[in-house]
Amino acid sequence: MGLLSGKATCNTHGQDSSYFLGWQEYEKNPYDEVQNPTGIIQMGLAENQLSFDLLESWLDRNPDAAGFKRDGQSIFRELALFQDYHGLPAFKKALVEFMSEIRGNKVTFDTSKIVLTAGATSANETLMFCLAEPGEAFLLPTPYYPGFDRDLKWRTGVEIVPIQCTSLNGFQITETAIEEAYQLAQKRHLKVKGVLVTNPSNPLGTTMSRNELNLLVNIITEKNIHLISDEIYSGTVFSSPGFVSIMEILKDRNCENTQVWNRVHIVYSLSKDLGLPGFRVGAIYSNDDMVVAAATKMSSFGLVSSQTQYLLSALLSDKKFTQNYISENKKRLKQRHRKLVSGLEKAGISCLKSNAGLFCWVDMRHLLRSNTFEAEMELWKKIVYDVKLNISPGSSCHCTEPGWFRVCFANMSEDTLKLSMQRLKAFVDSITTTLHNQSNHQSIKNSRRRSLTKWVFRLSFDDRVTGER
Repeated sequence: MGLLSGKATCNTHGQDSSYFLGWQEYEKNPYDEVQNPTGIIQMGLAENQLSFDLLESWLDRNPDAAGFKRDGQSIFRELALFQDYHGLPAFKKALVEFMSEIRGNKVTFDTSKIVLTAGATSANETLMFCLAEPGEAFLLPTPYYPGFDRDLKWRTGVEIVPIQCTSLNGFQITETAIEEAYQLAQKRHLKVKGVLVTNPSNPLGTTMSRNELNLLVNIITEKNIHLISDEIYSGTVFSSPGFVSIMEILKDRNCENTQVWNRVHIVYSLSKDLGLPGFRVGAIYSNDDMVVAAATKMSSFGLVSSQTQYLLSALLSDKKFTQNYISENKKRLKQRHRKLVSGLEKAGISCLKSNAGLFCWVDMRHLLRSNTFEAEMELWKKIVYDVKLNISPGSSCHCTEPGWFRVCFANMSEDTLKLSMQRLKAFVDSITTTLHNQSNHQSIKNSRRRSLTKWVFRLSFDDRVTGER
């Protein structure tokens, strides 16, 4: 052990979170319709598999792109030797145009201000390295994506201070909650360098309102701090209200050429919107030239291959395809979301009203034996080991209220989702039956106790009356 670094031997990665433990249990016993029909169904993975056929059909129609050809000639050698750390110009252009298209072309992006990274994980960590020193802090509204404990803290040494949001207002951010988090950081002697939000939210599946976004701009202006807007789910909004990017808010407020303009940074990826997590394509967008320069230097530790860029530049430049994909993807997400909510309702379970993402924020507080996180973990273990569904408990997302769970719906077939809801309903029915039997048993005991009490009272009264005579 003495030969290893402190980083190698420390236990601050976050791998012991129930969020990751559920994945480990799934990998030991994964559900398969044919090979393992009683296995664990993975509902803890926010992956979009609903539109793979659209991507595959595009590849079938464009064999040259898939085979790295241009004008009928192979460009494999050219791409294999390409080492431009700034990325292929054609890909950057196609990417920023796609980002604008997802946002309804209400905002535009400059290719000189974008830095390619190996996914959003790399983008978020790179921004932490650029914006904060070890021991300084970022404020994050709860509940938040469990992976942030790893992505933002493990290697950078940056601290996370939670902005405590509650179900009373649908977990929306309030000025009071931000101020309380800021004061808590000061009490812990932590210098606050910024706020990081996911919009749409993971795990809530909701878009941030204009009021919340304006509040955030006001806060970072007042406190002279940064704002990171992780917009990785921006293309998954399937119903109203629509998605509003922080960039749109800045332009509405005429923030160009101001200090706050340079302190807002956007993280994006093709992992969720296009269902391409394995391609590892992420991006940082910043108006601060120094952040762009530093992030570009750091990106050499997590490059996007030139072959990947070439293929995706061809795909994203096909406007007919992107328009159809964005529209069809939203339609399919909406239909699948409806099926999950319907299945939950049949099991007597409700969830937060949502309009985006690949998951629902599910309310199982009524199934807890007590209003504690111990009871939440007890329920979660039953669902994983007995019901054999891997879902993410709210405590792994730093939710302040026991009994909330994140349940994913886009990483499986419709038949698998139907089976998962059947399993969950059977489990809830068994709990309800048990509680009903316990209630009846208790009622009988109470009835007998009351009858015995009345009999003893009458006996005592009769004895007392007899004695008085």
